[in-house]
Amino acid sequence: MDMDLVQVAEEALAELKEGLEAAGITLPSVRLDPVSAAGNYPRPLIDLGRCNPATARELAAALKGDRLRGRVRELNRTSQQTFR
Repeated sequence: MDMDLVQVAEEALAELKEGLEAAGITLPSVRLDPVSAAGNYPRPLIDLGRCNPATARELAAALKGDRLRGRVRELNRTSQQTFR
């Protein structure tokens, strides 16, 4: 069962890398933290690593954009329900 946690973390890491790539963002040190994934009772963490300020701003803008798109979708659904 604990190995399942590592597999889930690896899958999440792959999804994160895909999302970052789609947004044009490179975090060169993003990886599965080896210490948290080791041992008899692993509790794997994803290490986002370090980045320069320009990359941090790109990441922030991408996250804000996703939030904004999500909010617009939510408002659209609400307005459609109101006018039915």
